Amino acid sequence: MTSLSTVFEKTRAEGRAALVGYLPAGFPSAEGCVAAATAMVEAGCDVIEVGLPYSDPLMDGPTIQDAVHRAMVNGTRIADVFRAVEGIAATGAATLVMTYWNPVYRYGAERFASSLASAGGVGVITPDLTPEVAGPWREAAAGAGLDTVFLVAPSSTEERIAAVTECCSGFVYAASLMGVTGARASVGAAAEGLVARTRAHTDLPVCVGLGVGTGAQAAEVAAYADGVIVGSAFIRRLLDAPDEATGLKGVTALAEELAAGVRSRA
Repeated sequence: MTSLSTVFEKTRAEGRAALVGYLPAGFPSAEGCVAAATAMVEAGCDVIEVGLPYSDPLMDGPTIQDAVHRAMVNGTRIADVFRAVEGIAATGAATLVMTYWNPVYRYGAERFASSLASAGGVGVITPDLTPEVAGPWREAAAGAGLDTVFLVAPSSTEERIAAVTECCSGFVYAASLMGVTGARASVGAAAEGLVARTRAHTDLPVCVGLGVGTGAQAAEVAAYADGVIVGSAFIRRLLDAPDEATGLKGVTALAEELAAGVRSRA
């Protein structure tokens, strides 16, 4: 199991940003998710986020919503998420789960944390969990040795950034723009300033997500952030492919392009 601290120590020593890839568990199939994530790691991803399919997404754009819907139609359950984590963590990449809070709450925070750690997971990203109510989850995660990753946004005040970063371990997730996920023609202009504002409150790595889909965009973000998070662009390669084998080639090519981007300043 590779910890997030180990990943960022390595990337900092190499003078580059980390590449973080996202896929929902169960998409395009249970086996296909692990195969695609493995291909992404072999092509240059340092960290993999495994999405827990959920019926009421708050910040997911149409691409991720489509993938999550397919995963749910495939019958993906929380146990399948842990199996996906186990398979992906076997590659040696640091593997997290990204989930809304309600599934964790219903499953039981301590039970969820323990099951994830047993599967080889190193942390959880909770986009809708606020610092004011995060105490029980932070305790459960700490007891299982998991990192807790929370989000800051361009609209976050200094007080809010301070509160969020105090809850974080592993890294801080900086949303590059206000709105839902999805690859875009350009990364939010507020992202660089948000990273600088966040670093004033913490020594943790700051990773930027939402909107990155090309090697050029990855290089742009890598110039000021500690990590570049890409989800919708990988999913789109799988959605547009006529079969899983072709999709694997697509995510491999994209991961290679993005990996070259984050390494361009090294």
